[in-house]
Amino acid sequence: MPGRWSAGLALIAGIFCGTAAQAQDAVAGFYRGKNIQMVIGSSPGGGYDLYGRLVARHMGKYIPGQPNVVASNMSGAGSIVATQHIAIAAPKDGTVIGAIFPGALVEQLVGDKGKIKYDARKLNFIGSANNELYVCIVRADAGVTDFPDFLKRNVLIGASAAGGSTRDFPLLLNNLFGANFKIVSGYPGSNEILLAIEKGEVQGTCGVGWSTVSVQRSQWLRDGFIKIVAQEGMRSAAELDKQGVPLAYSFAKTPRDQQVMQVHYEPLSFGRPFIAAAEVPADRIEALQAAFMKAMEDPDLRSEAERLRLDIAPASGKEVAAIVNKIYDLPQEIIDAARAAIGSK
Repeated sequence: MPGRWSAGLALIAGIFCGTAAQAQDAVAGFYRGKNIQMVIGSSPGGGYDLYGRLVARHMGKYIPGQPNVVASNMSGAGSIVATQHIAIAAPKDGTVIGAIFPGALVEQLVGDKGKIKYDARKLNFIGSANNELYVCIVRADAGVTDFPDFLKRNVLIGASAAGGSTRDFPLLLNNLFGANFKIVSGYPGSNEILLAIEKGEVQGTCGVGWSTVSVQRSQWLRDGFIKIVAQEGMRSAAELDKQGVPLAYSFAKTPRDQQVMQVHYEPLSFGRPFIAAAEVPADRIEALQAAFMKAMEDPDLRSEAERLRLDIAPASGKEVAAIVNKIYDLPQEIIDAARAAIGSK
């Protein structure tokens, strides 16, 4: 009897391995000789652009068939333009993936429902390259002493468009904490906002990645040109904790306000998400997910990330999906309050 069981198990294992090998061969056959377009939902030069291009340079060698991954930028509305393109207009065969802002995955909950044509829960999640932390920064010559003082002043804040964190996060502080920021919207992305701060067009910004500031404007920190006044997210950074920079979340007055902030801040747990359309065949999605996670451990990618001072803290596609579903399962009353907090109707 044991011999029969062993033979049966061996047969089943052989069938499984053969089926898996066939699926792998089919995916390799599809991708061989092709290009995959990596659509980066931000303007060139910003933190999301750096992460997107880093992944594009290393992911292809782990995808069966070893296709070329070619990066291009499609900025607009906090990556909503890029997400919409991937979900609706782009080919659905696995040859187009996106590197987007996390806020684009909750925009249908908290933003203008009329302009969202995709259901984020139905997208395929390839993974996330790190968990992000956003910050509020202000020019030192603005005279701001700390976060409570920042909230009281009429600081000129540079921002992108509705749906982008640099516009929505300061508006959240205006409406939830009674801040007095004057928000100047319309900048294409964080890189342009930082340039505007440098030129004195605006005095500061919120909702910009800490990794972006610490890498691209490290001299500002070294020279004391700017002050970091708040951390925006559900979890803080040890280096900013040591400097006494508080979490904005800790200033919430009630548990309800904390949940409202959670709607906006929890997506930072998957700070650099990569997505594909819902209709992409499952075997290709599985191959892309596996290739992404292997690329995250690639020594060359890690070495390059270290040179660029980019944090790598990957999450799998399944982990990203679980967090997205967690946000969408929050009570409707909290979702409605989160919408109202950023001026959405």
